[in-house]
Amino acid sequence: MTSPPNETASQTTSSPTGPIRVALVDDQQLVRAGFALVINSQPDMEVVLEAGDGAQALRLLTSYEVDVVLMDVRMPAMDGLAATAHLTDPATRHVGPTPRVVILTTFDLDEYVLQAIKAGASGFLLKDAPPEEMLTAIRNVHSGDAVIAPSSTRRLIERLATSLPEENKAPAAILDELTSREREVLVLMARGYTNSEIATELFVAEATVKTHVGRILAKLDARDRVQAVVMAYETGLVAPGG
Repeated sequence: MTSPPNETASQTTSSPTGPIRVALVDDQQLVRAGFALVINSQPDMEVVLEAGDGAQALRLLTSYEVDVVLMDVRMPAMDGLAATAHLTDPATRHVGPTPRVVILTTFDLDEYVLQAIKAGASGFLLKDAPPEEMLTAIRNVHSGDAVIAPSSTRRLIERLATSLPEENKAPAAILDELTSREREVLVLMARGYTNSEIATELFVAEATVKTHVGRILAKLDARDRVQAVVMAYETGLVAPGG
């Protein structure tokens, strides 16, 4: 068991072309040090904040702007799921844009992923994932995509969408603003296709797919790709197991 770390943060100015600002929230100092070493070796990202539990992270995030938070699940004082829910809630939003959250855990358990998605996380990765996978996750989440461990993706979203009470599900009418092409793209998103795979399937450029995805998120008022896919299942556009 480690003692709480010193609150560590470096204030940087925001720039559309600047490095991705990453926060590390984990109660194990060695884990944070290892992640920081990998992240800071990249020219397009930097660690600007470290905290040893969720409460400490929320305290720091009221003063510092961060793009992506790597959040451990099990921590003292406040766990990662509670901290994520607080961080992504518009009513308790910290200074500046709300950062994307990637949940990190040593446990490949459905329940953690379901809770993370419900809490507002845009990603879920195991701590023993290769460094390249973690770096890709940070970049993808920062660009607006969502990242879930490949072993968990489809069955978990299906389970989440079908386990919600009817009154909490998105109404089918929410899809009315989507064009037929946007519905096609959303169906493929729900099947786990990447943008490049969708482009190949529909015989269009990947840039065109990105435009469609952006419009889908805007029309559905979806936080990210995961939330849009959950809506696809909730509204019946995609059937579980289909």
